Amino acid sequence: MRLPGRYDGVARPIVTYGSNPVLHRPCAPVTEFGRDLRRLVLDMFASMEAADGVGLAANQIGVDARIFVIDCPDAAGEDVVGYVVNPVLTVLDPVDDEPAEEVTEEGCLSVPGPYAELPRAFRARVDGVDTNGDPVSIEATGMAARCLQHEVDHLDGTVYVDRLPEELRERLLAESRQGAQ
Repeated sequence: MRLPGRYDGVARPIVTYGSNPVLHRPCAPVTEFGRDLRRLVLDMFASMEAADGVGLAANQIGVDARIFVIDCPDAAGEDVVGYVVNPVLTVLDPVDDEPAEEVTEEGCLSVPGPYAELPRAFRARVDGVDTNGDPVSIEATGMAARCLQHEVDHLDGTVYVDRLPEELRERLLAESRQGAQ
């Protein structure tokens, strides 16, 4: 799951909300594995780092493919770093005294600037494959679980602001556009 030299890729521009249809439709499953896929994952890590993000889906750099990368702390403050090709999300039941969900601020590299409170499951897991097609899983809590859910949403064509009431969504998109000028 960890990729040696993961920040050795080339940073690509981030697609912003409304600027490219790939951000607003479900991404295509990956069917070809190998060097080109590995290069894409490296570029995704580099793009995420250059944009100061904690997660990035392939469609956020204009690529129609079900892949995301993550470098985000979990509820215990431990970094969750990895990537998943063709991820399937499972929201997990809380363990012990964990909450089922958590409402915290969420933002997005594709909607630069504003944040909004959004409920997400506190614990989640994604299952998929790596760049060789071998099975991988990431299970996380807290912010990292939020990130898993956020990135799979992207791959399904949903940006976090799409989950907000229309009035709030429109205000945040206007703030984002205004900040980009």
